[in-house]
Amino acid sequence: MKNRVLLLASAVLLSLSTISVNAQAANERPPNIVFMFADDLGYGDLGCYGHPYAKTPVLDQLATEGTRFTQFYVTGVTCNPSRTGLMTGLFPARFPKYAADFGFGDRSTITELLKKRGYRTGHFGKWHIGPDDSDGTYGIDTVKTIGKSRDRSTGRDTDLYSAAIEFIRESKDEPFYVNVWGHATHFPVNTPAELSDQFNDVTVDRKDFSPTMQHKFDECLKIGGDLDESMSQYLGDVYQVDLNVGRVLKALDDLGLRENTIVVFSSDHGPAPVITGKKGARRFSNNMLGYAGQFRGGKHDQYEGGTRVPFIIRWPDKVQAGRVDSSNVCSFIDWLPTLCSLAGIEELPKQLDGEDVSDIWLGADRKRMKPLFWKSSAPGSTPAMRVGKWKLHLPRKQRGQPELYDLSLDPSESSSIADAHSEVVGRLKKQLQKWVAELPAKYKKAKNK
Repeated sequence: MKNRVLLLASAVLLSLSTISVNAQAANERPPNIVFMFADDLGYGDLGCYGHPYAKTPVLDQLATEGTRFTQFYVTGVTCNPSRTGLMTGLFPARFPKYAADFGFGDRSTITELLKKRGYRTGHFGKWHIGPDDSDGTYGIDTVKTIGKSRDRSTGRDTDLYSAAIEFIRESKDEPFYVNVWGHATHFPVNTPAELSDQFNDVTVDRKDFSPTMQHKFDECLKIGGDLDESMSQYLGDVYQVDLNVGRVLKALDDLGLRENTIVVFSSDHGPAPVITGKKGARRFSNNMLGYAGQFRGGKHDQYEGGTRVPFIIRWPDKVQAGRVDSSNVCSFIDWLPTLCSLAGIEELPKQLDGEDVSDIWLGADRKRMKPLFWKSSAPGSTPAMRVGKWKLHLPRKQRGQPELYDLSLDPSESSSIADAHSEVVGRLKKQLQKWVAELPAKYKKAKNK
């Protein structure tokens, strides 16, 4: 009798084990990934990141349904370096040939790795990651580098979002990854009245903004701008981003894809300056009123205003809803290893500067293992790094003094404390110089540029 009971128990356990294995097999489809990237959007340009006048109800709701990070960083402070780091998991300064002109060479990309995993891959909108944007580049099945929308009244990114939505519909029965890289809020901001009129009631009170924003207001006025009008123009461009994100989220819901889709929204770096130059000629736009919140600097700067960006992620029942992560330090240098982990990809490139932070995305709280570095692809350019609470900036070609900031006390990087913490400067300086020594001595760009 006892043996019969044992046999029966074993049969039940085997049956349960088989059910478990079968259930696991049924759930083997890895998550879809929708990555929406704004261009030059400031850390503080969304309502959920503290803008006093912005209308971003969709993105604010997305943050409520997922996790919003407040210490998330980009890999470069201009368009191509930022994209290079996330696509390859390597700091852009490692590439001896400027990736915007020559591509990534033999370096593996996240899209190639996902393609091998069985993903259908797509890219819509801004490219700026090499000279070849044909289908199949970097393992991307469908590439459509769509510019401004034909119907200007709907905002400049509507066409590229429409194409991305169509790709999602076509890919609903298989795992997919899609880049949706918009043009807003890149220079120039010339928003149609249908969008800017949403902000006709805005009257700019400069006291509503941090001290780091005041110089932009001064520059806007200096070139003849009107703060209220310029602000309504800029916020109208942000508003159309929000509307288009809403269209993507609705499509996912209509297709029943919400539960198994990782949705990410972010920006490629900090906001552009009011006054810009191109090819030696001065170009002015008083509408460039992107806001970096309390942080110093913006596009082109390796201060926090240029490197720290909004980052919102939603994955129902996996990523905690309504969470604001203000303690963990993450970066787009982690994009490749993290997505590979979540997609079940075990074979990674041998050299990676990023780390797998999937545990942090899913709610863990821990110290970052690898430092973050920034440097443009030019010999002698200014390097910077973040380790723990410390941010160190070295002077250009060693001419000048290092700058050290404790970001836990001075996130605005308003006053260097290098003199008071010489031992920290010495330790971090050695680490930063060691990294710089690994970089190419020369960089190659296309001759016609």
